[in-house]
Amino acid sequence: MAQKLTAIDLFSGAGGFSLAAHNVGVNVLAAIEFDQSAAETYQKNLVERLGAPTQVFAQDITKFDIDSLIRDQGIKKGHLDILLGGPPCQGFSSHRFKDSGKDDPRNALLIRYFDFVEHLKPKAFLVENVPGLLWPRHEKYLNDFLQLAKDHGYRVITGAPLILNAKDYGVPQNRRRAFIFALRNDVIRDDIEWPPKATHYKSGDCQWLTASSIFEEPKPSTLNEFKRRLEEKFGYTEDESAKRMASLKWGKELKPEDPCNLNMVHSEALTQVFENTPLLGSRDESGRVLNCHKGDYKGHKDVYGRIFPHQPSNTITTGCNNPSKGRFVHPWLPHGITLRHAARLQTFPDDYMFTGGSMAMAKQIGNAVPIKLGEALISEISKLLSAS
Repeated sequence: MAQKLTAIDLFSGAGGFSLAAHNVGVNVLAAIEFDQSAAETYQKNLVERLGAPTQVFAQDITKFDIDSLIRDQGIKKGHLDILLGGPPCQGFSSHRFKDSGKDDPRNALLIRYFDFVEHLKPKAFLVENVPGLLWPRHEKYLNDFLQLAKDHGYRVITGAPLILNAKDYGVPQNRRRAFIFALRNDVIRDDIEWPPKATHYKSGDCQWLTASSIFEEPKPSTLNEFKRRLEEKFGYTEDESAKRMASLKWGKELKPEDPCNLNMVHSEALTQVFENTPLLGSRDESGRVLNCHKGDYKGHKDVYGRIFPHQPSNTITTGCNNPSKGRFVHPWLPHGITLRHAARLQTFPDDYMFTGGSMAMAKQIGNAVPIKLGEALISEISKLLSAS
């Protein structure tokens, strides 16, 4: 029986990358996460419930003793298979304007990640971040990181970060992220194919999963209203809208006892706004106009908008339970989506429970690497390493 590959997960959050690794047969030996609630979520789910052989360190990674980790885990330099991690992305976020975030201290955590590469000398490493990592204002951090990789005997496959969309790998969400994948020079082969081939497409037999797949099927009258709205808002013909609605796959009902079956409690006035927002509606269709949205203001149309069930959802963020942060209103009910809906859009299974208050849970969900995307990437890396 082949020995399982090993990994360490840095900036592990609630365990998205690690759950993906666990699901494809990779043993995560250690995980480091500064956020206490996220570390507790990781411990309760992956270690206690799923039996992962992981030591969870709820510590500041900038002060972490890497040599102690190597000694305590008995890891020989060069023997670890995969180093995973998604350094906090806020400094690289596209929500920042002009040069805002250029000198954000969180950007330096990308370089801190490489301290672990240098000490552990893994066969492969994989970094996840937002596409803003590639923006000119962050060029120094990225170039320094890529040069470190080269200087320490690694080849970044494709030569630079690659933007991947989670919807191409079975995630019902439009989520673009940058990935840096590198292999140690002694395990490089000439026949490497990266990234993994997409499993889902815009059309054909295996189409992108739509947001409908995480919601229970609505009643017939609501389905008929969706058909009418597809014609009214998106220009579908009557036949096209009927076929589109008939093609949608719907999910399971939420369990009442699920502690993540929790949506934000809105004021009576805001609840009425959502009552007035038509299916497939955006904030400008509710009849409510905020002072900041008056005049020629055209931006941020997704805030207070309903999720479109016939498409992959918009990107799930740390504000995923708050309609003021994006298109996070339930497709037909007068409130925001629940934390479980958000977790499903990240392809967490329903038995994965998050700890902390609702804001802490939303942060953990929004920061996670979608499980199905992680599985596709780590599975491909496992094949490469097993064949080398």
